[in-house]
Amino acid sequence: MSVSHNTVKQSVSVFAPASIGNVSVGFDVLGLAVKPIDGTLLGDVVSVSATTSGESSLTVIGKFADKLPSNKEDNIVWSCLLLFNEKLLTVKQTSILVDIVLDKKMPVGSGLGSSACSVVAALAALNAFYAKYHDFSFSENELLKMTGQMEAQISGSLHYDNVAPCYLGGLQLMVPDVDIISRTLPNFADCYYVMAYPGIEVSTKAARDVLPTQYSRSDVITFGQNLATFVDACHRQDKSQAFSVLTDVIAEPYRTDLLPKYKASRDYLTTQGALAVGISGSGPTLFCVCDSQPQAEQFALWLQEHYLQTALGFVHVCKVDEVGATEI
Repeated sequence: MSVSHNTVKQSVSVFAPASIGNVSVGFDVLGLAVKPIDGTLLGDVVSVSATTSGESSLTVIGKFADKLPSNKEDNIVWSCLLLFNEKLLTVKQTSILVDIVLDKKMPVGSGLGSSACSVVAALAALNAFYAKYHDFSFSENELLKMTGQMEAQISGSLHYDNVAPCYLGGLQLMVPDVDIISRTLPNFADCYYVMAYPGIEVSTKAARDVLPTQYSRSDVITFGQNLATFVDACHRQDKSQAFSVLTDVIAEPYRTDLLPKYKASRDYLTTQGALAVGISGSGPTLFCVCDSQPQAEQFALWLQEHYLQTALGFVHVCKVDEVGATEI
């Protein structure tokens, strides 16, 4: 049962940041939250406020609003509200009628965790709204499970490599324990991540469909060795070792042909001294890891000229977002 809540304007807004899924060596098990150093909000904002009207509502605004379904029932943020209300019932809490506004700042099909941004911002905003005005909130783990449930609904498989860093911040390693889900790994705070979105869309489904159903024993060994070495190097803060193994043998070899100009850009940046270059999530966004801000700015200018393909494209020099979803 839902009830209207007559009161002075009660409102909460939450920003959820972009993320790099996979981080090359960790297919579906590693994710890194990033934020532009110039203060640009690279992610989505969801605002939740109490309403005195007879039903809840959803409004979508922002640069990429026109890329989303016009029918609210087909919007994942509306699905988040339905799921949140359903979970409230299971713990005998009354759901409140709300107005929701999604500010869609993130391009769809970009490889930056666009759907994760909407899901995390929506669920975190709802949780913050109830915590602030109705003295109830779900635990961090319960909310993370909800974000995973929504991502599975969208993509067809349960993977937390975007929603976990988007929600929790930092570099996240997914673990096979439903009571933990994700562990925060030490990252390299002095590194810069150049994120270049070319302005074209690659569907996650298409990017998954090109992957083989079986892998060779040598590829499996290389994958395990690279991931284990990277995680170990993170804990030892051995930057050289960590980025020397940041090579994707699971997805990148099969997705390169889906991404115009990717291979040439990767090869150029690598020869120019980038610590690592990879595909963010399922693409088409490219990420490039740099040792210094001047190098990152230089590579950003090069990518602006050589990797972008439409007016929607952009390049941001980023650092790791240590915070994740944040009330603003």
